[in-house]
Amino acid sequence: MAKTDDTIENRVYLFESLASSYVAAASELLGSDDASVRERARRALAELAYVSCVVADTQHLSPEQVRDRILGAPEPEPAPKSKAGGRR
Repeated sequence: MAKTDDTIENRVYLFESLASSYVAAASELLGSDDASVRERARRALAELAYVSCVVADTQHLSPEQVRDRILGAPEPEPAPKSKAGGRR
């Protein structure tokens, strides 16, 4: 799927909104002296970036399908094509 300027703008807007809320709530974690605590906080920001991209890139999907993408549910495999006419 080609990325349009609108999609990229949506990614940035969503991430900015989600990340600013997270940073406000987790500022102590991000500034922790404990490296593992800081790493978990950075990973949370990375997850927010991923979610922002998935949501922006899947505007054509239903909310349930977007949720499945975010949660990593596998996409259903296409049904096997049946052969019409059954020639042998």
